[in-house]
Amino acid sequence: MRILGLQAIYKGPNTSKKHPQHPVYPYLLRKLPITRPNHVWCCDITYIPVRRGFLYLVAIMDWATRKVLAWRLSNTLDASFCVEALNEAIAKYGKPEIMNTDQGSQFTGTAWITTLIDAKIKISMDGRGRYLDNIFIERLWRSLKQEAVYLHELQDGFQAKRVIDEWLEFYNAERPHTALDKRTPDDAYFEATQMNQAA
Repeated sequence: MRILGLQAIYKGPNTSKKHPQHPVYPYLLRKLPITRPNHVWCCDITYIPVRRGFLYLVAIMDWATRKVLAWRLSNTLDASFCVEALNEAIAKYGKPEIMNTDQGSQFTGTAWITTLIDAKIKISMDGRGRYLDNIFIERLWRSLKQEAVYLHELQDGFQAKRVIDEWLEFYNAERPHTALDKRTPDDAYFEATQMNQAA
């Protein structure tokens, strides 16, 4: 397989390890109708394979419109790259009422929780082992990897950043979603926010 340049597609490092001393918040989205932008944002981390190991990708997504609001790549699982992405999303788009994540240590640690509390954002966390509680961002990861990441033999972070940036731009601005009445995430997000401002 190595001679032909083939590699298996398999599950990589666990990016959702819970810290035993960190508090866990309840899941707030059960039976909650989420129909407008900035009502609920979700965030998750996935691994990106590169030639000499892995990088870690975090994204902030608007739940109602599936728009990716901000993202960052890191070579460590330190929480700072998650907080940077969150601060960028808030600076560009305002803040959500609720932020939903898994119980990974980056999202239960002081830096992330303090940022949300200071911004008066309600905190919601998936149930343990309940990836379906954050299904939209899990689908984003699957599409990103199958349509972009796994089609390239990524050499380093510079190439990974370029490939991810191009694909996420396509995803936000050009890819229609059946759940959004064939609109793109950008169209759905900006149409709804303009209507809310006019109301």
